[in-house]
Amino acid sequence: MTGRSSLVWASAAYDGDASCIGAGRDLATGFLAEVQAVHGLPVSERAMGMTQLVVSELVTNAVKYAPGPVMLDLQITDGAVRVSVWDSDPALPDVAATDPQRVGRHGLEITLAVSQAYEVRREPVGKRVTAVIALADDPGGDPAGRTTP
Repeated sequence: MTGRSSLVWASAAYDGDASCIGAGRDLATGFLAEVQAVHGLPVSERAMGMTQLVVSELVTNAVKYAPGPVMLDLQITDGAVRVSVWDSDPALPDVAATDPQRVGRHGLEITLAVSQAYEVRREPVGKRVTAVIALADDPGGDPAGRTTP
């Protein structure tokens, strides 16, 4: 983890086999623990869990649908963690239609539900999927960045 232009970040490249899913979660956990301990930034339990979940879902999608390497980037900026996953497949992901009988394929839905922002961008090779998760919860108990009706 290194500071770059006042950003705190970590990166890893994986070969794309199933072991990179757990390795990505471990990187995210260690990264956020260091963000708290070394940089003194608040990281709520919700943010820790949601970041692990989003990393797991995005890396899983890369492993399942794109051949070859996977890159994971984590950045702290503006009170949030940006989780960005690159893979070699240029096909953009889409959310499957609602179907109560469907088993699986809910990763993108989950990611969208727990993220403040989400972006998919084609790269010169492949694509990059990015989700943003707030680090701290609202003092009223609501997840930061979300409003209650």
